[in-house]
Amino acid sequence: MKLALVTGASRGLGAALAESLADDHHVLAVARTIGGLEELDDRIQSKGGASTLAPLNMLEHNAVQQLVQSIFDRWAKIDVWLHAAVHAAPLAPTPFIDKKDWMTSYQVNVETTLALIVALEPLLLAAPNGRAIFFDDPRAGEKFFGAYGATKAAQIALARSWQAESVKTGPDVRILQPAPMATATRARFYPGEARTKLASPMDEAKRLLPEILE
Repeated sequence: MKLALVTGASRGLGAALAESLADDHHVLAVARTIGGLEELDDRIQSKGGASTLAPLNMLEHNAVQQLVQSIFDRWAKIDVWLHAAVHAAPLAPTPFIDKKDWMTSYQVNVETTLALIVALEPLLLAAPNGRAIFFDDPRAGEKFFGAYGATKAAQIALARSWQAESVKTGPDVRILQPAPMATATRARFYPGEARTKLASPMDEAKRLLPEILE
């Protein structure tokens, strides 16, 4: 069976995509929130799918290296990697961005993304058609989005460079842009927004899945 690695799989779009991929993939679900991962595993098992849970903090370098080694030892490849993990710092005017929030945003959204690209590329190349999927959320330049907007833009810039570099050699790197969704993160960004007008993460996962798997 093909292996799908989903980083940021405990909630939102990451969880919905992990659940959807379980129809024909073994899902390796990575996130910090153990409860969210266990709920995902229950949903996958109820549909007859299979998953492996990897609760870890991706800021811990040793934990990431152990994860990569475990993937190599058990599967020796990754068919598709979906990177849905992101740190969304509280909105704030640029001069008032909290230093800790800035550093966490940079470490999660930029440093960890680069570390995962470096570590996972050999496993993606070992699959017949390995692919990596990133999710854009263009907020750079919007007021109060300084920390999130800048670091998310940097993450996607890394992905676009990797995409351009790997056209002939692989892996297949794809950058998708989800529609606005009724997630906890968006509720923090737009607390007064009418959520009935937003897509559900599962509906958006179903819309994006053909672009991921085609």
